Amino acid sequence: MGKRVLILAGGGGHTSIALALAQTLKGKAETSFLIPQEDSLSRELLSPYGPAKELIKGRYPQTSNLLFPFRLAASFYHSFTLVNGDYDVVVSTGSNFCIPPALIAWLKSIPVVNIESRVAITKPSQTARLLQHFSKRTLLQWEEQGENIRGVVIGPIFPEKRYETRDLGYILVTGGTEGHKQLFDAVAGLDLETVVIQTGKVDPAPYRVKHPSWTIIPYSTEFEKLIAESSVVITHQGGGTIFEALLYEKPLIIVFNPELTRTANTEDMLVLARKVEAPFLEVADGAKIKSLIQETESRTKPRFENGREKAAEVILKLA
Repeated sequence: MGKRVLILAGGGGHTSIALALAQTLKGKAETSFLIPQEDSLSRELLSPYGPAKELIKGRYPQTSNLLFPFRLAASFYHSFTLVNGDYDVVVSTGSNFCIPPALIAWLKSIPVVNIESRVAITKPSQTARLLQHFSKRTLLQWEEQGENIRGVVIGPIFPEKRYETRDLGYILVTGGTEGHKQLFDAVAGLDLETVVIQTGKVDPAPYRVKHPSWTIIPYSTEFEKLIAESSVVITHQGGGTIFEALLYEKPLIIVFNPELTRTANTEDMLVLARKVEAPFLEVADGAKIKSLIQETESRTKPRFENGREKAAEVILKLA
């Protein structure tokens, strides 16, 4: 096989992109991964495609500015040993997690490919703004991104479908890894029959008490399956769930989480919501959410050309 590719998977939607690349590169290159410490979901998804080593992540959405420099320094230190000459190319999936190992790769003369975030549309992400100066290629997922940063537009990247699309009649509510308490509180105030809430870091106990018949889980290694078998998906501004809902042609409602403005701002999400033809709420309003749930059947389900083959082609040429 010969070509060795290290993919930097920052968790959440960034890991979804890493998975899509790994699926596409299978049989064409040897893939390895760096994942955030204690990210069992990323390990579960990516380990079938190659070894996944852990690296400290400098900043999570709730990481304080006081702690961030120390975590970032630790990430750089460990990247020196984890990123070595065994690799022909290093791929950043756009998270801040990717910055230290990508820069270490550049210092060691290993070509770097950086993929801009799917949700950074109106202005570049901080990761892309920095890594464009050190990357052999910057890959963009939307035409609009080319107005702010130089790169090659390949289209949005999706993983392969791993499950059959079915409708088991439940509403899936998710806030990603961090959770979305405002959304969960709004949905918990509604009289809905069958709901699955994935709470992330938000305490699931109050929702289990209020709705004992609902399924309340912090995380799931079968989360993609939950999407594939849902009736409606209600989520936040993270890119992973939005695009997996599109992959399985599920009606989608996006509710902004003001605690995750580092992920995407309201301007980005207004543009993205129009692209994916999904209603977007800036505030978690229970009455509006219930009304939008009732309207889901009448909405169209857009389709996009998957950019993963083009991304893999660029990666293999550099390797």
